[in-house]
Amino acid sequence: MLKVGLTGGIGAGKSEVSRLLAGFGAVLVDADRIAREVVEPGTPGLRAVVEEFGPDILDGEGALDRPALGAVVFADPERLAALNAIVHPLVRARSAELEGAADPGAVVVHDVPLLTENGLAPLYDLVVVVDASPATQLDRLVRLRGMTEQDARSRMAAQATREQRLAVADLVIDNDGPLDELEPQVRALWSRLTARAAEG
Repeated sequence: MLKVGLTGGIGAGKSEVSRLLAGFGAVLVDADRIAREVVEPGTPGLRAVVEEFGPDILDGEGALDRPALGAVVFADPERLAALNAIVHPLVRARSAELEGAADPGAVVVHDVPLLTENGLAPLYDLVVVVDASPATQLDRLVRLRGMTEQDARSRMAAQATREQRLAVADLVIDNDGPLDELEPQVRALWSRLTARAAEG
């Protein structure tokens, strides 16, 4: 089994790369999706978040109101750390379960937005960074995700710098250009990963 850590700054296109890799046959362990699952209504994770942040972070249906929680944690590093202390152990446990269920010869891609920030690079056989310039990230967040420029900049500032991410990379996917330039790079990456997995 080849364990790959996939990361990239917000708006860099990491999700598109993970989607393509899954299409080629990778076993995808998506930390963001798992992070949503572990705080769904009725979970111990959601109860712990409400205990920490109060009932104002719930919507009318009793589910997590992500924008309300985001407004609290992205403006305050201490509150963000408190949230991470609840969610990250739950995500790690579920990720380990999914990885354990994969075929021994599989390429397991862990899609981890905060890989660099949390010092997780040593957990993987290879780290792949999806890279885009801060200007490209900002443009995509405002134009494609409808964020305000201020909100986009604060989300970017809460993450590792481009230089910090590149410092932990074994392989880099350049996603500064249009989407049609991405697929051939990911196909080439998949060839390298499968060859490496076959070596054992």
